[in-house]
Amino acid sequence: MNYSNIKSVFERPKKVVITTHKSPDGDAIGSSMALGVVLRKLRNSVSVIVPDSFPQFLNWMDPESTILIDDQSPIECGLAISEADVVFSLDYNTLSRIGNVAPKIEASKAYKILIDHHLFPDSGFDEVLSDTSASSTAELIYDFICQMGWGEYIDKGVSECIYTGIMTDTGSFRFSSTKASTHRIAADLMDKGLVPSDVHQRIYDTNSFSRMKLIGHALSSNLILHKSGKAAIISLSLKEKNKFGYKKGDTEGLVNYGLSIEGVEIAMFLSEELDMVKFSFRSKGNVDVNEIARANFNGGGHRNAAGGRLDCDLDGAMQKLNEVLNELFI
Repeated sequence: MNYSNIKSVFERPKKVVITTHKSPDGDAIGSSMALGVVLRKLRNSVSVIVPDSFPQFLNWMDPESTILIDDQSPIECGLAISEADVVFSLDYNTLSRIGNVAPKIEASKAYKILIDHHLFPDSGFDEVLSDTSASSTAELIYDFICQMGWGEYIDKGVSECIYTGIMTDTGSFRFSSTKASTHRIAADLMDKGLVPSDVHQRIYDTNSFSRMKLIGHALSSNLILHKSGKAAIISLSLKEKNKFGYKKGDTEGLVNYGLSIEGVEIAMFLSEELDMVKFSFRSKGNVDVNEIARANFNGGGHRNAAGGRLDCDLDGAMQKLNEVLNELFI
């Protein structure tokens, strides 16, 4: 990434659009809001656009409801992108990850900047900050803001957003992507006013009763071990989710319960949707779930955390998954 080029772009205030991936998570929203707040402090006009809605437990980062949701306001989102001087692509490596926002970005003549930590980023961007060793896109946003000389604008609110992205993408700092530098960033954010326990409470301690019942059902009725003892599978059908009043975000982190079982090297969560099944993969050590997801489930991600999907019902998805596991653990 050529920071000199980007600094010249921002010599005068610009119209900026910040985009992130479908089903935005803590890293996606935290990164977007942190960068957005800093750019607004620099007198830029900023629109944050997401393809679809995000979990309610992330709403506190956008208290004034400024985030535009494309599948609810497609015309407004399209207008913002068409008028943008600069478009940031955060926490995704390919335009296929942003659904119906993709053709709008492709048609835009704006200066395009990608900041991401996933493997195999697309070409077509004017500047790219891609580091697959980074714990999160939020960590890269922190680095980007500091490299641009904007560090003074990281206040308590911005710190909370960056910390949210790092905390959620590292599993509260326990995944192998957590490095000494990750903790140093967290320490600096605390010096700027961050209270980590406050953020943790907002993310993890605001569960609805229905969500707890759903998680309890998934673990008591739908958690199974592969015959090898090295893989744990949790699944939820569409009927089950509806029974427990499922809302977006209710299954966040559910896959990690399987990975916590002694002897398990890979955990999977299958969520049945209207016309497909979504997969979440987590692993320990040398089991590369990114490779598994890319080769078998139309997905990808990181070595120890990835996602995917199959256009079938839950039974079909389970059959395919067992075939893959049987081959993996012969």
